[in-house]
Amino acid sequence: MDFTVIDGGLIATLLLLLLVGMGPKIALVPFLEMTHAFDAETKAKIGRQMVVTATVTALILFATGAVLMRLLHITGGAVAVAGGIVLALLALKMAAGPTEKHPEHLGIPIDPAKIAVFPLAVPYLLNPVGMTVLIIASGEVVSIASAVLVIGLVLLVAAFDYLVFTNIDVLAKRMKPASLVVSEVVFGILLTAVAVQLFVTGLSKLGIINVNAAH
Repeated sequence: MDFTVIDGGLIATLLLLLLVGMGPKIALVPFLEMTHAFDAETKAKIGRQMVVTATVTALILFATGAVLMRLLHITGGAVAVAGGIVLALLALKMAAGPTEKHPEHLGIPIDPAKIAVFPLAVPYLLNPVGMTVLIIASGEVVSIASAVLVIGLVLLVAAFDYLVFTNIDVLAKRMKPASLVVSEVVFGILLTAVAVQLFVTGLSKLGIINVNAAH
């Protein structure tokens, strides 16, 4: 990402990446599965805590990402490769469809406060794409305006998440379970492609491969 010139292209690209990286789609099905036994008020409470946790974590990552990379002697390329690997694991799990048993099926009580933080806030809502984008952006912003842009878009996506997950009961009534499963599988396949692209971009930044030569 080139933050030297703030234009419509940069804003659109960054917004799209953040919608994938901390938008509601990846967290939606896990949220519905993990909270189906709770009443509407508890679901809304879990949704609020999940969004707040993910947003605060995202802002901390953006604020400290560049410093962490310098302290740990890692580059944006290495972050992209790592993000691609973790995202691929998450995406392949989504593409395989719902297969694992949740704690309530095993007779284990669910703590709403705990699931709101993990795994719903991280890594489902704020997923590896979002973490990678924010850490890399932290090291590439060149002005106060570009930093404000990133923070503003994070808060905009967070507001959208808040609207979705605090009104999840209303939305769930309009969703068909079969459609959700199909969309989850399709999105999992698309995310796998995103993971591969992240991985390739990281390798290119590290100078291991030449992307142009691979086309």
